[in-house]
Amino acid sequence: MTNKNLAGAALAGVMALVLGACDQQKSAEPAATTPAATAAVAMPAAGSDAAAWKKYLADVVMKNMQGVKTNRPYMYFVPAGDDGKAQLDRSNQLDNVQTVISRGVLPGNMLAFGGPDSKITADLIVDAFADGQANTFKDVVVLFVGAPADSERVQAALATVGASYRFAEMK
Repeated sequence: MTNKNLAGAALAGVMALVLGACDQQKSAEPAATTPAATAAVAMPAAGSDAAAWKKYLADVVMKNMQGVKTNRPYMYFVPAGDDGKAQLDRSNQLDNVQTVISRGVLPGNMLAFGGPDSKITADLIVDAFADGQANTFKDVVVLFVGAPADSERVQAALATVGASYRFAEMK
Protein backbone atom coordinates (compact mmCIF):
# COMPACT_ATOMS: atom_id res chain seq x y z
CA MET A 1 0.00 0.00 0.00
CA THR A 2 1.40 3.45 -0.88
CA ASN A 3 1.73 6.35 1.56
CA LYS A 4 -1.10 8.10 -0.27
CA ASN A 5 -3.36 5.07 0.16
CA LEU A 6 -2.39 4.75 3.83
CA ALA A 7 -3.14 8.44 4.43
CA GLY A 8 -6.49 8.07 2.69
CA ALA A 9 -7.34 4.99 4.73
CA ALA A 10 -6.35 6.73 7.95
CA LEU A 11 -8.45 9.78 7.08
CA ALA A 12 -11.41 7.58 6.21
CA GLY A 13 -11.09 5.82 9.55
CA VAL A 14 -10.95 9.07 11.50
CA MET A 15 -13.91 10.52 9.61
CA ALA A 16 -15.90 7.36 10.30
CA LEU A 17 -15.22 7.83 14.03
CA VAL A 18 -16.21 11.50 13.91
CA LEU A 19 -19.35 10.81 11.92
CA GLY A 20 -20.17 7.82 14.12
CA ALA A 21 -20.09 10.07 17.15
CA CYS A 22 -22.36 12.51 15.36
CA ASP A 23 -24.78 9.69 14.49
CA GLN A 24 -24.98 8.76 18.15
CA GLN A 25 -25.76 12.36 19.04
CA LYS A 26 -28.30 12.61 16.25
CA SER A 27 -30.14 9.50 17.42
CA ALA A 28 -30.13 10.83 20.98
CA GLU A 29 -31.55 14.19 19.89
CA PRO A 30 -35.24 13.22 19.64
CA ALA A 31 -35.18 12.02 23.25
CA ALA A 32 -34.35 15.58 24.30
CA THR A 33 -38.03 16.53 24.47
CA THR A 34 -38.41 15.86 28.19
CA PRO A 35 -37.30 18.53 30.68
CA ALA A 36 -34.74 16.20 32.26
CA ALA A 37 -33.19 15.43 28.88
CA THR A 38 -32.75 19.12 28.00
CA ALA A 39 -30.72 19.88 31.13
CA ALA A 40 -27.22 21.08 30.41
CA VAL A 41 -24.36 18.67 30.82
CA ALA A 42 -22.08 20.11 33.50
CA MET A 43 -18.49 20.88 32.58
CA PRO A 44 -16.30 18.07 33.91
CA ALA A 45 -13.64 18.79 36.49
CA ALA A 46 -10.06 19.21 35.36
CA GLY A 47 -8.46 15.81 34.99
CA SER A 48 -11.77 14.07 34.23
CA ASP A 49 -11.77 11.34 31.64
CA ALA A 50 -12.06 12.10 27.93
CA ALA A 51 -15.52 10.50 27.71
CA ALA A 52 -16.96 13.03 30.18
CA TRP A 53 -15.41 15.89 28.24
CA LYS A 54 -16.69 14.59 24.91
CA LYS A 55 -20.21 14.33 26.33
CA TYR A 56 -20.00 17.90 27.63
CA LEU A 57 -18.65 19.22 24.32
CA ALA A 58 -21.30 17.39 22.30
CA ASP A 59 -23.95 19.08 24.46
CA VAL A 60 -22.40 22.53 23.91
CA VAL A 61 -22.13 21.93 20.16
CA MET A 62 -25.76 20.85 19.86
CA LYS A 63 -26.84 24.03 21.66
CA ASN A 64 -24.89 26.14 19.16
CA MET A 65 -26.18 24.65 15.91
CA GLN A 66 -28.41 27.59 14.97
CA GLY A 67 -27.90 28.55 11.33
CA VAL A 68 -26.03 25.33 10.53
CA LYS A 69 -27.69 23.48 7.65
CA THR A 70 -26.36 20.03 8.43
CA ASN A 71 -26.94 17.99 11.56
CA ARG A 72 -23.49 16.39 11.37
CA PRO A 73 -20.89 18.88 12.54
CA TYR A 74 -17.21 18.07 12.36
CA MET A 75 -16.35 17.81 16.07
CA TYR A 76 -12.78 17.82 17.30
CA PHE A 77 -11.91 16.91 20.89
CA VAL A 78 -8.47 18.29 21.75
CA PRO A 79 -6.92 16.34 24.65
CA ALA A 80 -5.01 18.10 27.40
CA GLY A 81 -1.77 16.95 28.97
CA ASP A 82 1.93 16.93 28.27
CA ASP A 83 2.51 13.18 28.14
CA GLY A 84 3.55 11.49 24.92
CA LYS A 85 0.09 10.07 24.18
CA ALA A 86 -1.65 13.46 24.51
CA GLN A 87 0.98 15.12 22.32
CA LEU A 88 0.66 12.39 19.68
CA ASP A 89 -3.15 12.63 19.78
CA ARG A 90 -2.99 16.41 19.27
CA SER A 91 -0.48 16.04 16.46
CA ASN A 92 -2.75 13.54 14.71
CA GLN A 93 -5.75 15.79 15.31
CA LEU A 94 -3.88 18.75 13.82
CA ASP A 95 -3.00 16.70 10.73
CA ASN A 96 -6.65 15.67 10.35
CA VAL A 97 -7.95 19.22 10.69
CA GLN A 98 -5.36 20.56 8.24
CA THR A 99 -6.44 17.91 5.72
CA VAL A 100 -10.08 18.93 6.09
CA ILE A 101 -9.16 22.60 5.73
CA SER A 102 -7.08 21.97 2.62
CA ARG A 103 -9.93 20.03 1.00
CA GLY A 104 -12.56 22.54 2.07
CA VAL A 105 -15.89 22.28 3.81
CA LEU A 106 -19.22 22.94 2.15
CA PRO A 107 -21.14 26.05 3.23
CA GLY A 108 -23.71 25.35 5.93
CA ASN A 109 -21.44 23.01 7.89
CA MET A 110 -19.83 23.46 11.29
CA LEU A 111 -16.40 22.64 12.66
CA ALA A 112 -16.43 22.55 16.46
CA PHE A 113 -13.36 22.44 18.70
CA GLY A 114 -13.05 21.93 22.42
CA GLY A 115 -11.09 20.21 25.14
CA PRO A 116 -10.13 20.48 28.80
CA ASP A 117 -7.37 23.04 28.13
CA SER A 118 -8.62 26.13 26.30
CA LYS A 119 -5.12 27.38 25.42
CA ILE A 120 -4.12 24.05 23.85
CA THR A 121 -7.39 23.92 21.89
CA ALA A 122 -6.90 27.50 20.69
CA ASP A 123 -3.31 26.72 19.68
CA LEU A 124 -4.53 23.80 17.56
CA ILE A 125 -7.13 25.95 15.78
CA VAL A 126 -4.62 28.74 15.12
CA ASP A 127 -2.06 26.25 13.77
CA ALA A 128 -4.64 24.40 11.68
CA PHE A 129 -5.91 27.52 9.91
CA ALA A 130 -2.49 29.18 9.51
CA ASP A 131 -2.25 28.26 5.80
CA GLY A 132 -5.97 28.56 5.01
CA GLN A 133 -6.86 30.21 1.72
CA ALA A 134 -8.84 33.44 1.56
CA ASN A 135 -12.62 33.05 1.88
CA THR A 136 -12.61 29.26 1.49
CA PHE A 137 -14.80 28.86 4.58
CA LYS A 138 -17.48 31.39 3.69
CA ASP A 139 -20.78 30.33 5.33
CA VAL A 140 -19.02 27.66 7.42
CA VAL A 141 -19.41 28.02 11.18
CA VAL A 142 -16.36 27.39 13.36
CA LEU A 143 -17.24 26.95 17.03
CA PHE A 144 -14.58 27.28 19.70
CA VAL A 145 -15.51 26.04 23.17
CA GLY A 146 -12.99 27.58 25.51
CA ALA A 147 -11.99 30.49 27.74
CA PRO A 148 -12.67 34.12 26.79
CA ALA A 149 -8.93 34.87 27.05
CA ASP A 150 -8.30 32.64 24.00
CA SER A 151 -11.28 33.71 21.90
CA GLU A 152 -9.78 36.78 20.22
CA ARG A 153 -6.75 34.99 18.78
CA VAL A 154 -8.91 32.14 17.47
CA GLN A 155 -11.20 34.66 15.81
CA ALA A 156 -8.19 36.42 14.25
CA ALA A 157 -6.86 33.09 12.91
CA LEU A 158 -10.17 32.50 11.12
CA ALA A 159 -10.40 35.94 9.52
CA THR A 160 -8.52 34.99 6.35
CA VAL A 161 -10.66 31.95 5.56
CA GLY A 162 -13.89 33.88 6.08
CA ALA A 163 -15.50 31.44 8.52
CA SER A 164 -18.42 32.51 10.69
CA TYR A 165 -16.83 32.45 14.14
CA ARG A 166 -18.84 31.32 17.13
CA PHE A 167 -17.58 31.16 20.72
CA ALA A 168 -19.01 29.24 23.67
CA GLU A 169 -17.46 29.76 27.07
CA MET A 170 -16.54 26.62 29.01
CA LYS A 171 -18.64 26.69 32.15
